[in-house]
Amino acid sequence: MWTNLNWHDYEILAASSGEKLERWGDYLLIRPDPQVIWKTAKTHPGWKKPNAHYHRSKEGGGEWEFFDLPEEWSISYHGLVFRLKPFSFKHTGIFPEQAVNWDWCAEKIRLRTKILKRPLKVLNLFAYTGGATISAAKAGASVTHVDAAKGMLSWAKENAVASGLNAKPIRWLVDDCIKFAEREIRRGSTYDGIIMDPPSYGRGPKGEVWKMEENIFAFIELAAQLLTKEASFFLVNSYTTGLQPSVLSYMLNTVLVPRFGGHVKAAEIGLPVTENGLILPCGASGRWEAIE
Repeated sequence: MWTNLNWHDYEILAASSGEKLERWGDYLLIRPDPQVIWKTAKTHPGWKKPNAHYHRSKEGGGEWEFFDLPEEWSISYHGLVFRLKPFSFKHTGIFPEQAVNWDWCAEKIRLRTKILKRPLKVLNLFAYTGGATISAAKAGASVTHVDAAKGMLSWAKENAVASGLNAKPIRWLVDDCIKFAEREIRRGSTYDGIIMDPPSYGRGPKGEVWKMEENIFAFIELAAQLLTKEASFFLVNSYTTGLQPSVLSYMLNTVLVPRFGGHVKAAEIGLPVTENGLILPCGASGRWEAIE
């Protein structure tokens, strides 16, 4: 399992009975987590005094209960600043477990930049609030950020400004990721690295339906056509339960290795629980990288 131990502004303090107690900077949040199927004693005092608690409804969805939480606040990670606010379906604006992938991509960007002696072009698809985008930009890449939700793109721009990266070469696009990739292929555009973090289910700006299990392999095949001959990396992340690391590995090995060589690794990603040192699983990632 790949996990990140470098967070100072975020931690999972405890986890029990379908929920996790998290510290986001100075604030404690309780949020549901489907992986937390165990029931252990809730001894941490934060369980009784959270700043906010998201209650899941039996009918689906849920709602926040606020006690003492600002409408917006910020946390940082290695110089990257993220503006947070609680919004629909328990989210706050970033997925902290993705920091392990931000670090991996940043390392590939710095290494490959030295080899090629030029900035890398990186494409971030389903880019959400821009964690991977601003991390890649800070590492020296020229980044194209694509997401179908205008609000998420605006939020990502705010994170770039807060991180002092608004002058970096970042192209911000509100678009359906599949249609964007198809147009880029027709234009002859290419990228040295591709990051994608698709949702399990979603809709594009014109109602286009995305289902991870049905669409992901064809989309990996499509996006692979955008890689340069000097490509450095390809990352795909999944929160879909049915897509195990071995499935991600199989797809990347099938599509990328015959064409570009290199090698593939895939694993669960997770975060440590401070109370007991155990790792809470938070999805899976597959990584292809060129042999330097």
